[in-house]
Amino acid sequence: MVRADKMADEGSSSRRVKQAAVVEETGKPLCVGVPKEIHPGERRVAATPTTVKKMRQLGLDVIVQAGAGEQASFLDAAYAEVGARIVQTAAEVFQEADIVVKVRAPEHHKDFDVHEADLLKEKATLISFVWPAQNGPLLERLKARKATVFGVDCVPRITRAQKLDALSATANLVGYKAVIEGASHFGRFLGGQMTAAGRVKPANVLVVGAGVAGLAAIAAARSLGAVVRAFDTRPVVREQVESLGGKFVEFKFEGETGEGTGGYAKEVSEAYLAAEQALIAQHCAEVDIVITTALIPGKPAPKLVTSGAVVGMNRGSVIVDLAAEQGGNCALTEPDRVVSKYGVTIVGLTDLASRMAPLASDLYAATVVTFLTDIVKDGKLAIHEHDEIHRGMLVLREGEMRWPPPVLEVRAGQPRPQQEAKKDGEHHGKHHAKPPNPWAMRIATLLAVAILVPLGIWGSPDLLQRMTVFLLACIVGWHVIWNVTHSLHTPLMSVTNAISGIILIGGLLLIPGAMSGITLVLAAVAVLIAAINVAGGFLVTQRMLRMFHK
Repeated sequence: MVRADKMADEGSSSRRVKQAAVVEETGKPLCVGVPKEIHPGERRVAATPTTVKKMRQLGLDVIVQAGAGEQASFLDAAYAEVGARIVQTAAEVFQEADIVVKVRAPEHHKDFDVHEADLLKEKATLISFVWPAQNGPLLERLKARKATVFGVDCVPRITRAQKLDALSATANLVGYKAVIEGASHFGRFLGGQMTAAGRVKPANVLVVGAGVAGLAAIAAARSLGAVVRAFDTRPVVREQVESLGGKFVEFKFEGETGEGTGGYAKEVSEAYLAAEQALIAQHCAEVDIVITTALIPGKPAPKLVTSGAVVGMNRGSVIVDLAAEQGGNCALTEPDRVVSKYGVTIVGLTDLASRMAPLASDLYAATVVTFLTDIVKDGKLAIHEHDEIHRGMLVLREGEMRWPPPVLEVRAGQPRPQQEAKKDGEHHGKHHAKPPNPWAMRIATLLAVAILVPLGIWGSPDLLQRMTVFLLACIVGWHVIWNVTHSLHTPLMSVTNAISGIILIGGLLLIPGAMSGITLVLAAVAVLIAAINVAGGFLVTQRMLRMFHK
C-alpha cells in the first residue's frame, strides 16, 4: 500500500510538471469570469457547475464571484469542486477575466456607484444579452474599453445556430410560466370538470403572438385543459398553432402583411394596427386569460390590447403581458407590477425566467459554453467574421462597431444553387445533361443471353421457364427501385419486404420434398433470409409510423 501511494504521488507530481511545461510553452490560458447578476430580481447565472467543467476541458481557467449561483441553487462549493476559483467581488472578476459571461447586459451598480462596463479589463471579451439597438450608451462605454462583445440576442435565425439560440430557450420557459401565472391569478379551473355540484366549463385562453413563447403558452394551456385560440400576423404559423391543439385566429388586411425578415414580425401602418386592435378586442371580450408575446426586434412593443379592450373584458379576467419590459402589448401594463384595472388583473412581471432560475440558468449556460467551444481553439480566441454565426453575434471587435451584420436572406424552401442550376438546365434543354452510361444495360443483356441460350439448348423446359422469369424479375425490379426518389427508399423497402413472404413460402414448400442436399440447403437459406427481410420490414414500418403519433 505504501509503495502504491508513493507511485501515485510520483505520478501526480509528474503530471503537474507536464502541465506546468505546457503552460510555459503556450502561455497563460484564457480566463473566463462569471460575475453575480445585479439586476433587480435577476436570479439566473451565466455558468453552472456542469458548464464550468466543460470550460475547464477546453483549457480555460474559470473564476466565479462568491454567491453568483446561490439564487439558482448552485453553491460556491459545487463550482470549486469542478475546478473554478471563487473570488469575493465583481471587480476581481472583471479585472482578471479575459472573457466575461453574463446574463443581463452590464449596468450601473447602485451599491458601489460604478458601471460594470467600466470595470471590464481593456480588450476583454463580453458574452451576454446586449440588445445593441436599444443600448447605445452602453456600447459607447464598451467601445472605450476596446472590448469585443458578442450579443446572445443577436444569434442568426438559421438551422446551424439553433444550439446557440438563448432567446428561444428562454422564451420557451417564459411562455410556460406565463400560463402558470395566469392560472394562479384567474382563480378557476383551466380545464373543464364534472363535479358533484355541477359542470365547470374550461377556461378560454387567447395567445397574441405565436412565436416560441406563444407556442409554449399554447402547449401549456392545452395540457391544463383550456380552450386556446391564437392570433398572429404571420399566416405561416397557422399549422404550428393547430398542431398544438389551438385555434388560429385569421387576420387579413388588404395590401399589407405583418411578416418581417428572419421569422419576426415587423412594424405596420396605423390602419393595419387599428384593424388588429379591433379584432383582438373582439376576442378579448370572449376569453378569460390573454397572454401577449408580440415583440419587434429593436423596437418598443406594439400596443395590441387597448384600454378599451380591457374595459370590454369580463371581470375576473387576466392579462399576462410578456412584452412588459419593452413597454408592454397592453396599454395599461405597468412593468414589474401586478395591477387591477376595470376588474381585470394585468400581470406585467419581467422576471418570469428568473422565477425558474435553476432550469433557466442550465439552458442559458449550455448555449454559452457551446458558443465558447466554437470560438476557442487551442486555448485562444478564434473569431471568424466570414462565419455567419460569429458575424451575426459580433457587436464590437476591440472597440470597433460591427453591428448590424449583413442581412442574411433566409427563405423557407429556397432551392439550393445546384437545384437552381439543374432546373435552368432542364429549361434550356436536356442536351446539357450528362447522358446515361449504356454499358450497364448492355452487360446485363449479354449475361442474360449467355445464361438463357445454353439452358435453352441443353436444359429442361421447366428450368428454362423459371430462369426466364427470374431474369425478367431482376430487370423489372432494378428499374423500379432505380427510378424511386432516394428519400423514399426506406418506406419503399420496408413495405415491399412483404414480397419476401413469397420466397419464404416457396422455401418451406421445397424443404419437405428436397431430392438432394443442395436443394435442401438452398431452401433453408432462402427461408432464413426471407424471414429476416419480412421481420425487419415490418419493424421498420412500425417505427416510422410511431414517429407520426403524438
